[in-house]
Formats: sequence, C-alpha cells, structure tokens
Amino acid sequence: MTVEQNVLQQSKAQKHQQTFLNQLREITGINDIQVLQQALKDSNGNLELAVTFLTTKNAKVPQQEEATYYQTALPGNDRYISVGSQADTNVIDLTGDDKDDLQRAIALSLEESNRAFRETGITDEEQAISRVLEASIAENKASLKRTHPEVWSDSPNPYDRKRQDSCPVGLKNVGNTCWFSAVIQSLFNLLEFRRLVLNYNPPASAQDLPRNQKEHRNLPFMRELRYLFALLVGSKRKYVDPSRAVEILKDAFKSNDSQQQDVSEFTHKLLDWLEDAFQIKAEEERDGEKPKNPMVELFYGRFLAVGVLEGKKFENTEMFGQYPLQVNGFKDLHECLEAAMIEGEIESLHSENSGKSGQEHWFTELPPVLTFELSRFEFNQTLGRPEKIHNKLEFPPILYLDRYMHKNREITRIKRDEIKRLKEYLTVLQQRLERYLSYGSGPKRFPLVDVLQYALEFASSKPVCTSPIDDIETSAPPSGTVTTQTIPSTTEQQGPSSSEIPSTSPVQRSVIHKPFTQSRIPPDLPMHPAPRHITEEELSVLEGCLHRWRTEVENDTRDLQESISRIHRTIELMYSDKSMVQVPYRLHAVLVHEGQANAGHYWAYIYDHHQRRWMKYNDISVTKSTWEELERDSFGGYRNASAYCLMYINDKEQFLIQEEFNKETGQMLLGMDTLPPDLKDYVKEDNKCFEKELEEWDAELAQKVQQEKLLASQTSRMPAPSSAPAGEPEYLEQPSRTDLSKHLKEDSVRAITKALAEQEDGSPETVMQTAIKLEYARLLKLAQDDPPPECDYRLHHAVVYFMQNEAPKKIIERTLLEQFGDHNLSFDERCRNIMKVAQAKLEMIKPDEVNMEEYERWHQEYRNYRETTMYLMVGLELFQKKSYMEALLYLIYAYQNNKELLSKGLYRGHDEELISHYRRECLLKLNEHAAALFESGDDQEVNNGLIIMNELIVPCLPLLLVDETEEKDIAAVEDMRNRWCSYLGQEMEPNLQEKLTDFLPKLLDCSTEIKGFNDPPKLPSYSTHELCERYARIMLSLSRTPADGR
Repeated sequence: MTVEQNVLQQSKAQKHQQTFLNQLREITGINDIQVLQQALKDSNGNLELAVTFLTTKNAKVPQQEEATYYQTALPGNDRYISVGSQADTNVIDLTGDDKDDLQRAIALSLEESNRAFRETGITDEEQAISRVLEASIAENKASLKRTHPEVWSDSPNPYDRKRQDSCPVGLKNVGNTCWFSAVIQSLFNLLEFRRLVLNYNPPASAQDLPRNQKEHRNLPFMRELRYLFALLVGSKRKYVDPSRAVEILKDAFKSNDSQQQDVSEFTHKLLDWLEDAFQIKAEEERDGEKPKNPMVELFYGRFLAVGVLEGKKFENTEMFGQYPLQVNGFKDLHECLEAAMIEGEIESLHSENSGKSGQEHWFTELPPVLTFELSRFEFNQTLGRPEKIHNKLEFPPILYLDRYMHKNREITRIKRDEIKRLKEYLTVLQQRLERYLSYGSGPKRFPLVDVLQYALEFASSKPVCTSPIDDIETSAPPSGTVTTQTIPSTTEQQGPSSSEIPSTSPVQRSVIHKPFTQSRIPPDLPMHPAPRHITEEELSVLEGCLHRWRTEVENDTRDLQESISRIHRTIELMYSDKSMVQVPYRLHAVLVHEGQANAGHYWAYIYDHHQRRWMKYNDISVTKSTWEELERDSFGGYRNASAYCLMYINDKEQFLIQEEFNKETGQMLLGMDTLPPDLKDYVKEDNKCFEKELEEWDAELAQKVQQEKLLASQTSRMPAPSSAPAGEPEYLEQPSRTDLSKHLKEDSVRAITKALAEQEDGSPETVMQTAIKLEYARLLKLAQDDPPPECDYRLHHAVVYFMQNEAPKKIIERTLLEQFGDHNLSFDERCRNIMKVAQAKLEMIKPDEVNMEEYERWHQEYRNYRETTMYLMVGLELFQKKSYMEALLYLIYAYQNNKELLSKGLYRGHDEELISHYRRECLLKLNEHAAALFESGDDQEVNNGLIIMNELIVPCLPLLLVDETEEKDIAAVEDMRNRWCSYLGQEMEPNLQEKLTDFLPKLLDCSTEIKGFNDPPKLPSYSTHELCERYARIMLSLSRTPADGR
C-alpha cells in the first residue's frame, strides 16, 4: 500500500473526529480547538459529557496537557482543514437559566446525531448535502405543478433563452441551487479541470455494473457532469438546466430535512467524489506504477508543521485541500494567512528548555489551484444561533506566497521579527502623535497646534472696550439700525446709560443675547474675546513664544507623521524584494454570499484570463463586470454581501488556462471542437431540439401575423361605426393618432373662428394660415408656462410635448397641418374648406422635406407618454383606495416606461421620484401584509402571504436593486429582507420553518436581472378632457396627503 493510499484511508476516521469537533464548536460557541479537543479527550469521545464539561462555569483552558492540540501534526491526519458545516436553522438555545433543561436539550441533539451516524454510517456533512439536494429537487418538481410563475420560470419565447454569440452559458437555479452554480462555473472556467471532466472515460470494469457504493454514486454523477460541461461549452441556449446532476447528488444520501447548502461543504464533497472517480480510473491504468490522481495533483498541497511541545521540537508533513482562514480581527488576506500559519507561542521555537508550546505551518508543496475558505460565520451564544461576520477583508488580484514557503522560512522569520519590532515602534509613535492631535485633559480635546493658534489669536486681538457688555447702544451706528430693526422698544428707552442698567435686566439680555433677531453685528463689537490688560512688551514676548511653540509643534507633528508613513511603507515593502515574489498566484474566482448565516444567495466572479476581464456568474445571468464591482460585493462591509471562498491559481502554470490546439494543424480548438465525439453528438442533439423550439415559435408568430392581416382586411371592408357604443369604456393597448385627433376638434374650431374674425374676407388658405398661427401661439404659451403639478399641459396637446422636448420644426408644422386637415372638421362648410386646404398642403409635402420615420417616432413617443400617464394615474388611484396588489402592477409599468422616456430627455416623462416613492410604498405595505399573514400561522393565510411574496415582491426586487444610486429603494429592500430574516431565530412550527427556508433564498437573491412579469394591464381609452381632469384630481389629492419619505 502506498503512502498516499494510507493517508487517504486514515483520513476517513479523522473526518469523524473533525465532525464531532464541529458539533462541539457550534453547540457551545467555543472556537478554541485546544479546549474542544481536550474536552473530547477527557470525555473519552462521549459528546454529551464533553458538552457538559464545556458548558459548566468552572471549565478552564488546559495549560499542561496539550498533546491533543497538536493532533494535526501527527502522521496520517486528514488532508482536509475545514471550517465545518454551519449550524442548522433549529439551533439549541443556550441562554436559558435551567441547567437541567439545557443538558437534556444538548443530550437529545447529540444522541439524535450519534444515532443517525450509527444507523446509516452517513456523516453530518453528508446529511447536510442530502438535505439541501432533496429540497432543491422537490422545489423544482413542485414548480412544474404550480400555476403561479416562479422567479426562475422560463420565458415562453425561446429567443429570450437563446445564447448570444460566444457569451458564456448560465446555469438555471432549480430551487436553492445557486451554491451549485457558483462552484460549478468556477471549476468549469478552469480549462484544465474542464478538459479532465470532458475527457473522463469510466473504467471498463465498472461500465456494466458498479462494484461498490462509491462507483454506484460517483460514476453516474461523472456522466451527468460531463453532459453538463459539454452543454456549457457548445449549447445554443442562454442557460442550461443542471437538474439531472443535482438529482444524482440527492440520490446519494437519505434525509428528510432541508436547508440552504454551504459552498465550502459542497466543494469539499464535490472534490471528494471527483477524487474517488478519478482514483478508480487511475488504479485501473497504473500498470504496476503508483496511480496518479489528477484531482489530488490539481487541488491538494502539503505543508510542514514545525513546532515545540513542552520544550520538545517536532516536524510533520500534512496534506491539505481547501485552506480555512478566520476573518474576524483581520483587515486583509495576508493578515489572515499569517495568523493561520502560526499557532501558540512561537517565540520558544529556538529554545530547547522553554515549557511553552507553539507551531508554525510552512507550505512545502502548493497545489496549482489553491482555495481559501473565509470563515464568515460565528455562533452567537446570546441569541443561540450562528451569525454572519460582515467585516471588511481585502484580498489582492495577485497573491505572492513566498513568505509562507518552507524554503524561505529562515528569511521569513527574520522579516517577521523585523516587522514585529517596527510595529512596536509604530505603536509608540502613534501614541506620541495622538498626544499632539488630541491635546487636553477634559472630555473635549483639540490638536495642540490649533490650541496654540487660538491662544495667539486671542493675545493679538485688540480690545475696543473694557467689557463685552459695555456701551452696546452707545456704540451702535447713529442711524440706530440694529436697535430699530430688532427691538423697537429700546429706541424709546435710550435715556438711561447702559452703566445704570443692571446686568440682569431682561430687556438688555434680550438685546445682547438674541443674535438671530439682528440683521448684522454692530461694527464696533469685537468678533473675538480679547485680553483686557496687556502691555506691548508683554504682547511681543507672548506672541514670540506662541509663534515659536506652534512652529515646534508643527515640526514635531510632521516628523511623527512622516516617520509613521515611512514605517508603514517599509512594512508594506518588506516582502517585495525579488526573492519574495517568485510564487505568484492569480485570483481566478470569488464566490460571494449575500444574506445571513441561515439563508442567502451565492454568485461568482470569475476572471476571463484570455479576455482579461471579470465576469459575473449569477445563475442564468452571465454579465461583464469590473474589479471595482467585485471589490464592493466581495470585500464585505457593504450591505450583507461578502466573499466566502477565494480560488487562486498558480500564475506560472499556464496549462491551467491554456486552450487546446490541434496536434496536426496547430490551430486552436474552440467550442464544439474541444468535445469528445460522444459529447459532441449529445450537444448537437440538444441544439437540434432548441432549434426546433425556435422554428415552432417562428411558425406560431407567422400564423398570428397572417390571422391579424386577414382580420384587418375584413375589418377595412366593414363600415366604420359613427360613434362608440355607450357603456363600458373601450380598452386599447395603444391609442392611435387618429383617436387622439378627435379630441382636438374643439381647439381647431376655436382657432378657425378667431381666424375668420380677423380675416373676414380672406381665402380659405389665408384663414388656415392664420388659424395655424393662432393655435401655434396658444400652444407655445402653454409650453412656456410653469403650471402646478396637477396641471400638465403636455396632456392637452402633442405639440406642447414636442415644443418642450425641442422636436424639429418640421414635425410640429406637419402635426398642426394634420390637426386642421382632420376629417372631423367636415361638419361645417367653412371648416370643410380649410380642411381641404390643409389636406392639399399635406399632399404637397415632399418625402425629403419631412422624415416620416422620425415623425412617427415622435408621435409614438407621445402615445407612450400618455400611456405612462394613465398607468401612473390608475396606480395612484388604486393606491389611495388601499388596493395595493392591483396598484403595484400599474406603478411598475409606469416607472419602467417613464424611465425609458426620461432617458431621452428631462421633459419627456413624469417625476421619477414620485413614481419611485409610491412603487416603494406599495411594496413595503404588501410586504407587511404578507408578513402578517405568515405570522398568523394559519395554513391558508401563510400560503397566501407567500404567494404575495413570490408573485409580487420577489420579482420586483431586481427593479429596486438595478440602480445603486437609489438609496431609498436599496434601504427598502433591506427592510423587507430583514423582516423575514428576523423569523430565523424564532420558534415556529416545523412546516412554517420549512416554508421559510424554501422561500428565503428567493428573497435574498441579489440578482439584478429583470424577470418576466405579467402582461401590462389594459388601459381604458380616455378623451383628453377626461384624462386631464382625472390626472389633476389625483395629483391634487396627493398634494393634500403627506407622503412619508418623499
């Protein structure tokens, strides 16, 4: 048996011990591994007894018996160094006072865990995988049965699901599987890993019948993973469905619970299964040589543990995969690594006689792909549940690991000692600088240089009177400006002198101590207090001393600041010499988590090494990104999003990201050419199915167009009705320009009447020109007026809209000609003559004189404006009636349409803040209503509340998040999320807990991709008079109703 195989076998037993330690850590909230291992040792592996030891008040940290602390330094230890699985949503409350109840609860929890392991042989980590996978598959199957559209439902139009050119393919979220997408996309974009998976051939001995449970589980998963990777390479779809691969994972274990999966746990398990699958193949092909497992060679490295235990030195080599790093208390990745590589008291490493113990870790062999787990969760003993750490942690795009290599340990130790000395000196300098910058002995402190400057200003001030309250009236200007303007009564009381009036007089105090009632300060009143008695000689000496002292303080402060900057710079450059930048690792992927410890959403930023840009993989959405966006979402400290896993690759190992080349022609292989024949056939078949969908959709659309043409031809042969029948209003999706022209008849008749009065004997052409001029002047005045919000003249006439938005003059002239050439004016002989002249003028306009496409665009935009107005008006009316569910859809379409209008010009739409406010208020009120239904506990009401959230709230969140400058919208989203996240720590029925766990990932999904909505609501066709009247009524009612937050 080889050394590597021995390590792999022994690691299984070590995993169980690690699972027990994880349980102890999460139940007790104690993170000190030494304490946990000692408790486990003292209890002889009895977890119940170990918890009892740890939760008693007299539990102490062992000082002498520390052998178990160095368990990781012994041969055969587990190659994994993991943070451990996160606590389940049903967390034991450790805050109670009843110790018996506490112990019983802990004992029950541990007994259930132990019994599950004894009966099934499945670890807690594997059960966690199983829980989320079953939840994912169940949710996916249930979504097929629902009549209500879910967030991840496919668009019926296949062109919406068509891949654009060579854009990367996304992965569909089939229910709580954003963690799966983030990890799989990160690995898929490692070209070497992709090649290994795509070219994997199952061993011949296992093709017919798997020999054991591993093969039964791993080989089908490898088959589906190959299919999935092949689709990601060559699919014509915008995104593909990973359900089959997820279902294979689900079938591996048995469990009935459900929770959101943790990325680090899934990555551990995924690499475990891949390693097992490739190990089977490697053992079959070894031909007597030591089998090489490509997964081990790609993802696993080794480090040397060098330490002192009770004065005795030891060294042991260990294997590691994902490397865990604590986040709390550190500002950047190097600080985390320094802390992870040093444990205990390392000062005694060179001393044989010291009783202290400590150890260092030195990398002896780094894997080509180095993954860091950032431990951003900790157990809150007070609340009895895990919490996420939102602290900011910076990490670089290029990470140099030379300082952690065993070959550099001597020089690194010297540099660490030097950094330690510099930091101690830096602390002294910062303390000294603080005394200069915060001078004084009271609660308020000021920079010493400012104190000296103030003293100098005081000493240099020239007094003009002996007391600050003397001669206020007598020193005022002769006109008595101040006293006359501020307190008229004082002009009547100027008889007594100020010296005769007591200082406590309320009248005089009001004159002196009410500066806000005065128009300006009397010119003779000194601006600053001044010394009463000082000689020229004293002033000269004092000014000289203060000037000198201030200069000395300024120099001292500057010297301290420069010294501190130099030390900071020295520390930063400590590892920048050439010998310390020989092991560069480039950041390949960042897995981001947004949400709380128990629920959230994952996505990934992945570096495109060939295009040299960052891409954001968020389930089905794959978009270009920037390092700035990555920083904002990944470093932490901004909302609830932060990096949870960092994947670095060796920058010198180009095979990791190198494209394949044809061995015969030397040409680069791209797309389908990189696939083996069986996968190429599989992708072609899937693409053929998708192309068939596109053809069927095109045929369906063509059939609809043909039917519409046939219907239109039949309608054109039917006589037009003289007027619309009475009763219900006619519903139109978009009123035509002809429909709008009916509302202009009165305006046209009014202008013609005025023109005839001015041109009694004029020809029809002269009268028409006069009428157009009069109408143009009227509309120009309306366009130039500044009316109140309830009176929007743009609704009165399209020309007002055109004028305010600087439409071309030819567009306005043709619009007015059409107004006077409309057939509605044929009711009267005089009007009919003018109508004919206008129509003749229209026919005389040459195509090159007016761009008809531009003309149609302006009128279409005006129709869109009226439609937006109606959406807004109806939405606000429904909001005032508290019909929030109905109002929301109108306000959403009003906002979206209005935003598109405003993108073309400031006066093309309505007040965006107004619509945004009521859209936001509508969502908040619906969220409160849904939360109240959920809190009721009644099954029907709970379901109704979740329907509101899934159908109305969740699809709208991307609309509020897409514009990051809208702080009120972002705050509203956080309020809604926090409301539902607050239920995580509360006791509730299991069925409610399950529904909440299923729902929260959708709510916490921070994707800004706009999902499909219901069709826009149909609008009644209003006349211009009706529209203006209703719009004015609703806007007036808003001005009388205070709008909170607007």
